[in-house]
Amino acid sequence: MFLIRSIKTRQKHNAHLKITEILECRVKIKSFVNRTSLRMIFFMVFALYAAFAAAEVQPQHYSYSPSVGSGSGSEYTLTGNQRITAVRVWENYSGNVRSIQFRYGNNWSNVAGYLYGTPLEMELYDGEAIVEISGKYAYYLEYVVFTTNRGRFIHAGQPSGSSFNMYPSFDGAELVYISGRQNGAITSLGAHWAVVKH
Repeated sequence: MFLIRSIKTRQKHNAHLKITEILECRVKIKSFVNRTSLRMIFFMVFALYAAFAAAEVQPQHYSYSPSVGSGSGSEYTLTGNQRITAVRVWENYSGNVRSIQFRYGNNWSNVAGYLYGTPLEMELYDGEAIVEISGKYAYYLEYVVFTTNRGRFIHAGQPSGSSFNMYPSFDGAELVYISGRQNGAITSLGAHWAVVKH
């Protein structure tokens, strides 16, 4: 009888220990899950905040108009940290487009091509943007027209050669930069478009 009571007592004690261990284990798991959840929530909030902050700066809905021209010479890219606010274009007396330059905010970019003579220049109004590039090309960029969303334009060169017309793929997009090749004058031009937050 004593032996049976002793076994039952031991079984109860072992069962109590197991229940205590399970409860302690549940508390540890719950604490770990809570800490992990807090970390995950913090990480997710931080990631979302970073994504939204980047979206305010980075252009959205990007499209590219492939370059036209012979593509001879060295590469160039005209880009900046703000919106395009002015355009300069130089033309050769024989007709082709010698060089192009953009102003981003208050800062002028590098010059694509070769400086020659006096530039033609167009300053953009507030809210105005370049929404189309057209012209003609052969070995060099022979003729170029930059047109804005207000219908204003600047053109340079002589209209001879094969025609091209570049525009964005998305509504509300504008020219953000150009790239191509130069060999004395501009031998190719490609356009990069995006919707830019104001």
